[in-house]
Amino acid sequence: MPTAIDTRFLTDAPDPAAVKAWRVAHRGDPSLATGGAVIGPIVMTVVGLMFAVVGTAFGLPQGLLPIGLGAVVAIVGIVLLATGGRRWTKLYRLWSFAAANRLVYYATGDGPGYPGAIFNRGHGQRITDHLVRATGRTLDYGNYTYTTGSGKNQTTHSWWFLALRLDRALPHMVLDSRANNALFGATNLPVTFAKDQTLRLEGDFNEHFTLYAPKEYERDALYVFTPDLMALCIDEASAWDLEIVDDWLFAYSSRHLDMADPAVQQRIWRFIDTVGAKTLSQTDQYADERAGGRAAFAANVVAPEGARLKRGVPWIAIVTTVVIVGGYFALRFFGVFR
Repeated sequence: MPTAIDTRFLTDAPDPAAVKAWRVAHRGDPSLATGGAVIGPIVMTVVGLMFAVVGTAFGLPQGLLPIGLGAVVAIVGIVLLATGGRRWTKLYRLWSFAAANRLVYYATGDGPGYPGAIFNRGHGQRITDHLVRATGRTLDYGNYTYTTGSGKNQTTHSWWFLALRLDRALPHMVLDSRANNALFGATNLPVTFAKDQTLRLEGDFNEHFTLYAPKEYERDALYVFTPDLMALCIDEASAWDLEIVDDWLFAYSSRHLDMADPAVQQRIWRFIDTVGAKTLSQTDQYADERAGGRAAFAANVVAPEGARLKRGVPWIAIVTTVVIVGGYFALRFFGVFR
């Protein structure tokens, strides 16, 4: 049965008094990471007003500079205070939504150590607007960032992810969505997989996804990705990348999603109720014959050759970079750039 998600806390205007009372009660809650969020703007507003008063005492034109500077600082402080108020309202909405749906909400936190393709990369990994199922099967979703490089070459990578715990350990498989690929069809995922692990499936599935499965695990992949599961993936996740690794099902979007948008929450839970539920039912009897068949079922393990896909070389990205750099120097050589 579809999960009945209560989104009224995301749509109804909250009572300002209720928001204020909740804010007072949760101001020191580290899971909401709100400590000090208001102090800075208040200080800026007070300092700005003091500058303006002092400038007025000097008179014109001597006091024009401190008056102008004080006004700018005060206005910035007031804007930040107003933004901070909206932030508390958003936190209250999401916290209330989580409580109504047996979830736990964390405004921010450290990145998880999951085995998926986007995790454990770079540095400064953080999750924001993080929702976790309070009881039962592990379900975890939110916005995720990590940083690569340093200084002027630093890049922040933004993702949305969903992690659903499965009952069985499965071969490593990736559904790379074609809808979110980069230039010339290059994957948007931060890793590239060897092309000889590509498996073509029936129907128009290959127009939506590229399926990677370990060599000699083609039958296992077909056991999991039955026509009905493929149809659900197309209908409910064609813009997302999917990954099965160990006993996890991951979904990724290469941009942050608005967790306070009820349509986004309904879309996420539709995915859980369709793709997630079908993946669970389809794999609950899986056993890797290469790891001992029925003995492997009891141990719930996958043979080493199926546990991880082999990495590939990102030739498209390399060739594109060479062409761009070569073109730039060619244009400089012919005097277009100096």
